[in-house]
Amino acid sequence: MSESVFQIGAPGLDVGRIVQEVQAAADKKIKDGVYADARIARAERSNLAAMRSSDNFLSFYLQCLKDAVFVDISDFEIRERRRGFAPLLVAFKRLIWKLLKFYTYRLWSQQNQVNGLLVTSIESLEENYTLKIRKLEERIAALEGRK
Repeated sequence: MSESVFQIGAPGLDVGRIVQEVQAAADKKIKDGVYADARIARAERSNLAAMRSSDNFLSFYLQCLKDAVFVDISDFEIRERRRGFAPLLVAFKRLIWKLLKFYTYRLWSQQNQVNGLLVTSIESLEENYTLKIRKLEERIAALEGRK
């Protein structure tokens, strides 16, 4: 492969050190819970594949699910960037939103209920299997100790 036509750099720039500093800062923020936001959880989906071999995968993934489980059905501010008919467009959009909200509120509520039940059941399964595995490991250790 040919060399690139241009290079970006500066005298005294240590890319490895910068990467380590960024990684250390990110690790500290993860530890402090700064990155627990659902939007960040969605951005981390690609990292979940790499994390699967880790012991923390399931607990991290369950936390992401808990953070992102519910559909936001609250009102939001309707703005219009275009000039001219902005007040008319905002009023029209508010009317449409009210009609849509009336139509979809029950659906959103049911979806939130299903999402909550699914996360709770997955969490319960994980707790049960963790307990069973711990008991089996203790039993194996006890049996191996008798040999």
